[in-house]
Amino acid sequence: MLFNSIKYAIFLPLVVLLFWTCPQRFRVPLLLIASYVFYMSWRPIYLLLIIGLTLLNYFAGLLIASAKTQSRKKTWLILSVVANLATLAYFKYAYFFDESLAAALKPTGINVPAIPFEIVLPLGISFFVFEFIHYVVDVYRGGEPVKSFTGFSLFASFFPTQIAGPIKRYQDFVPQFLTQPKFSIDCLDEGMSLILTGLFKKVMIADNLAFFVQGGFANPNLFTGLDLWLFTYAFAFQIYFDFSGYTDIARGSAKLFGYKVPINFNLPYLAASIAEFWHRWHISLSTWLRDYLFIPLGGSRCHRWLNYRNLFLTMTLGGLWHGASMHYLLWGAFHGAMLIVHKEFQRCKDAIPLLSSLMKSKIATVASMLFTFHVVCIGWVFFRAETTESCFAILRKMLFIDTMAKPSTALVMNLPSINYPLIYPSIYLLLPLLAAGHVLMGYLDKNGTIARIPKPFKAAWCFALMFIVITFSPDKSPRFIYFQF
Repeated sequence: MLFNSIKYAIFLPLVVLLFWTCPQRFRVPLLLIASYVFYMSWRPIYLLLIIGLTLLNYFAGLLIASAKTQSRKKTWLILSVVANLATLAYFKYAYFFDESLAAALKPTGINVPAIPFEIVLPLGISFFVFEFIHYVVDVYRGGEPVKSFTGFSLFASFFPTQIAGPIKRYQDFVPQFLTQPKFSIDCLDEGMSLILTGLFKKVMIADNLAFFVQGGFANPNLFTGLDLWLFTYAFAFQIYFDFSGYTDIARGSAKLFGYKVPINFNLPYLAASIAEFWHRWHISLSTWLRDYLFIPLGGSRCHRWLNYRNLFLTMTLGGLWHGASMHYLLWGAFHGAMLIVHKEFQRCKDAIPLLSSLMKSKIATVASMLFTFHVVCIGWVFFRAETTESCFAILRKMLFIDTMAKPSTALVMNLPSINYPLIYPSIYLLLPLLAAGHVLMGYLDKNGTIARIPKPFKAAWCFALMFIVITFSPDKSPRFIYFQF
């Protein structure tokens, strides 16, 4: 059941109506049942998986909290974390490990048989497994375990965040069940505004860009380096509007029940450094990686080179989390390397007062934003390319390595010759508008203008979004990008 489907347009209002009309004591069980129905709408058999992991981690939390000795606490923690990771590894990485082992042993003449049965990746498994790991680790660190099994079950299965996050923290989310939220027009207004904004981002912007992006990345041999830069810019905005659109719908859906889930994006393309980008992009994942991988590895409270090792390993594993493929691994490693370069630049800047002073100017800030955006775009090539070979072929063209022998071809573009479909010629206007809109939203948010918009204007905005989405949405909209993770 996709957020951008008729089924969800019927399902969500029905659940909201039942939630606010039933007695308080039935609301959490109602949401749990609705969440399980939502998950079963894809593959009913995988309901057993999420229930099984819920039981495992619920009792693991109780056992960790009640253990009398530190060694026993650690034993229960290790067993639960291993069980969670083993489940994720089986469903998500079995083919990857099998193919990697076969490739490694091929020179020796040893044949590794392919997995003889199909493994279908359960939707959202990467997200709710990370939530379970966070839970047992925080209980081990001294947090109070959740006593209510129904409340704990809803923590992991809550349908607005079930498939692609944001990754919730139980300390923030579970206590909301203990309160008695009252129906509020403000919650309704905010929730519907977020849902409609998210649908507009997904259906009107991301889906149209997806058509353009697919044409470029599926046929990189037909295009020049400048063309491929445009395709990459388009993908940068496609994935942002697709994923932030999902998050808006998730947050808006939760708000209709009076619940809050964390913000996941904060205008990431206005970041002036790669480190700031990761404070603005997929915030719930980046903070999870920091708290449960980077810091346990040693964090930054160690020798500089050990700190860099920890950064690189964290980002590389974060890339692998996105998918069982070498190009996702390279994407994570690339960001790890860029974070190390950023750290080294910071050291040089701090050591040179003149450089530090220059970097504080507005011109330097704008230049840093543009530079960071292009570094991120190079990373997106690793993320979006269909194969590792295709990735490096695209990068060679984008960095004009292939045109060094023929400098006259460096500024050639093939895109202007494509007049149909309409998205191709309109991309020259659309991309600057999206970039300008990103900057404008940052300015309006910073000076508080958005928060001061009168309610009648907000209502008119929502009706305009609703009209546009209903009137101009395509007959079939692809699922959200992060559903595959």
